[in-house]
Amino acid sequence: MENCKPIYYIILIFSLLWFCAGESSARETFFYSHPSGKETTAHVYENHQYVIPGVDKKKPKSKNSSNSKNKKVTFETFEENYMKARQYYEKHLYISAAKLFEELYPLSLGTPLADTVLFFFADCYYLNGDYELAAYHFKEYAGKYASNPRAEDAHFKAIQSLSHLSPDYSLDQTETYYVIEEIEAFIGLYPNSSHMEECNALLDKMQNKLAHKAFEILKLYYNTENYKAAQIAARNFMKKYSFSQYADDAYAIWVKNNYEYASKSVESKKIERYTECIEVFQSMQIYHPDSHLTKEVAKYATEAQNRINKKETKETKKSKKKTNKNEN
Repeated sequence: MENCKPIYYIILIFSLLWFCAGESSARETFFYSHPSGKETTAHVYENHQYVIPGVDKKKPKSKNSSNSKNKKVTFETFEENYMKARQYYEKHLYISAAKLFEELYPLSLGTPLADTVLFFFADCYYLNGDYELAAYHFKEYAGKYASNPRAEDAHFKAIQSLSHLSPDYSLDQTETYYVIEEIEAFIGLYPNSSHMEECNALLDKMQNKLAHKAFEILKLYYNTENYKAAQIAARNFMKKYSFSQYADDAYAIWVKNNYEYASKSVESKKIERYTECIEVFQSMQIYHPDSHLTKEVAKYATEAQNRINKKETKETKKSKKKTNKNEN
């Protein structure tokens, strides 16, 4: 047994050397700077996968990972998601398309696709009826890509979006005034635009809405017998909306208002105010000769003239009587 010990030690030493040599070929050790700032070691195994202490290995991509709704859009998946967004758009799935275009846009900046992504992004909101966001992004497009041929369409789409935000005539008309300003700006920028006819139609629609509101205010003053305020409202109406669809009715109310105002005035003001009634009716005949309301209000002007004549006749007789009395 004593003679076997040297052989045993020799076998043990060779076994250890063989094990170390195999382990050395199986992996390679290198230094890695961890985000924490500490330098640590990592190993490269035969399949070339890096294993770093404290950092999880990346999971392999599954075949269906590209269809995941929660997958974040990256530069690597840009083209794939852009095509998906376009498919959603074509299928009228505008909310899904908008979500993707919103993620794609920051990644597209500085590329030839940036303006296209923003245009489709805005159009998704428009087609989905979210006109406030559509107007904002179409305006953004027209500002950022003013030299692009699509800027004209974007600006017009912004106007269309804003027109949908214009409220009922009975409400505050700030938005309506804004639409009119934008239309006028558009006409100045693109005088030969193919959208000019649509712009004029929208402009008429907005102006008529304002005219409707102004007409209702005039009518309210008249119905509450606030004759002086009605006179001012009618005068302002004619300055702005004399060719609107409410102009005939406004003239008719103005004639009646002036007649009633005159009839309820003190004697010293009657002739002046009856005369104003007649003058308004004459203007109505000039600017709206075919009005269906002419016959209805003509009697007020006729009666106003009769009362002026009677008053003047009475004043003349009174003056003559006074003159004769002084002569005697």
